[in-house]
Formats: sequence, structure tokens, C-alpha cells
Amino acid sequence: MRQLSFADVELSNCEKTNRERFLDSMDGIVPWERWVGLIRPHYPSGGRGRTPRGIETMLRMYLLQNWFNLSDRGAEDQIKDSIAFRKFMKIDFMTERVPDSTTLLHFRHILEEHGIGEKLFADVRSRLEEAGLMMRGGSVVDATIIEAPSRAKNA
Repeated sequence: MRQLSFADVELSNCEKTNRERFLDSMDGIVPWERWVGLIRPHYPSGGRGRTPRGIETMLRMYLLQNWFNLSDRGAEDQIKDSIAFRKFMKIDFMTERVPDSTTLLHFRHILEEHGIGEKLFADVRSRLEEAGLMMRGGSVVDATIIEAPSRAKNA
């Protein structure tokens, strides 16, 4: 068990946000072991290069990206920024880093190449229907400020 951070202690008395409630529900609905087993045969074992991140960690990041309509970079940034996303990721941020956007890109390509993504979302859709629930789309706005030179005649 990991040591509690000051943020964990401070937030332990706060009411859960809608995002946290949604992610808690999805965490309970998703059959993590079965889905990880579905991906494992196609996932690199790590003979060369960097050691691959855990399948469940990458799967959690992939699901967040899809549920909240985020880009690869947006998913990485939101996990760093949102406490609800951090909790859902189940990473000990004292010792681990958020997987970077390129790692998520490679993971997504593996799922797309083998048609696994469609199977996962069909499964979660049927589980929600069985529970009498439905999922509606939402979005998180990823705003970036870009400096642009002023036009000469506006000066």
C-alpha cells in the first residue's frame, strides 16, 4: 500500500465530483483482467528498447482518452491535471510518471490493428445496458494559447 500524500488527506473529506462518480462506476463495470488478457498476446514483451508500461495502465489511459474525447497529448495533460483521472489511473505518482502521449499512440495503434478497441467498447456498452445505464458524450476543452504577431494596421 502506498503512502498517502497531503492531497489525498485533504481531499478525503470532499464530496465526489460527477467525473469521479462516473470513473468509479466504470472502474467497477470494466472486466480489467479479461480485457488485459485480450490485449496481452498483441502487446510487446519488452525485449528491446524501453520496458513497456503495464497493459492495464495503458488501457485505463486509452479509455479516459475515448470517454472524454481527448487527443494523445490532451490525455497525458488531463491525467497530470485532474485528481479524478489520477485516481482512475491507479498509478503511484510518487514513484511513477504518466505514460507519455507517444506511448499512448503506440498502444492505440496496437488496439486498432487487431480490432480490439471495437470489442472493448461493444462489451462496455452491453454491460451498461444490462445495468440499465447509458453513456452520453461529453467533452473536455483542451485550450492552448498561441502567440500570434499583431498585424501592422491594427497597431
